[in-house]
Amino acid sequence: MDLAYLRAHPEHLPTFLTHQRIRETPVSGGDICAASRLTLDDGHSVFAKTWPERAARPVPEGFFATEAAGLRWLREAGTVAVPEVMVALPELLALDWVEPGEPTPEAAERFGRELAGLHRAGAPAFGAEWTGFIGALPQDNTPDPGPWPEWFARRRLLPYLKMSVDDGALGAKEAGLVEELIDRIGEFGGDEPPARIHGDLWPGNVLWGADDRVWLIDPAAHGGHRETDLAQLTLFGGPSYLDRIMAAYQEEWPLADGWRERLPLHQLHLLLVHSSLFGTSYRDAVAGAAHLALRGARRANVDK
Repeated sequence: MDLAYLRAHPEHLPTFLTHQRIRETPVSGGDICAASRLTLDDGHSVFAKTWPERAARPVPEGFFATEAAGLRWLREAGTVAVPEVMVALPELLALDWVEPGEPTPEAAERFGRELAGLHRAGAPAFGAEWTGFIGALPQDNTPDPGPWPEWFARRRLLPYLKMSVDDGALGAKEAGLVEELIDRIGEFGGDEPPARIHGDLWPGNVLWGADDRVWLIDPAAHGGHRETDLAQLTLFGGPSYLDRIMAAYQEEWPLADGWRERLPLHQLHLLLVHSSLFGTSYRDAVAGAAHLALRGARRANVDK
């Protein structure tokens, strides 16, 4: 199988893998899927991810189709580098291989400008036309005209707060803080039309390529608030040259007043997803972000 054959017959890839007709090398692929590098007969490489055979449950319906739709939508903007989708089947996703490289200041600044361009490409509504997932969890992508604060509370905070409480990941104290924040979400300001966002832009989904570009991988793409991507990017220590990324973004498309105070609010979405997935180990992070967000809202109200 060479690249031309794969493009013409993507449905044949699982058969070739089953019969070991393609050289397959396991690679790092995150916490959910099994990942490998496939070397084709013409020397071209493809990144493939599959649902692990020993997973506790079968692959959710539409799981790989959702990621493929998001990647294509982000790629259509023609700004940030996004791998091409080669194969999208119910049990498998294959992308063009991106050769990893080292972070550089130049790549960081280019990424900041390109990320602003991606966001500016916009979206017809909050949410998306495809089923939503974030990690292995479902995410409600029902298209919604907004406004953003109410949509964010209803679609991005409440579902994962409920999940975390029901599973015992959060206690009454932490849940109360998040509930207070949701009740006051209209006080935070920053309402904007929907941007075209990655939606799961923690630093692990930023791939520094050997071509001195930053590539976006593993999206939960949808129409959302651009500050959400930037807030997620600052989590868990942030990527290399974060200050260069943010400065270049600001030069390309300045953020609205109060954006720094809103970062913890936007981070709560991904932190609640993590508490839903991984339990009590994220309890303090959720509480800390809620505290900071509420403090920022109080400061903003005083300044008015």
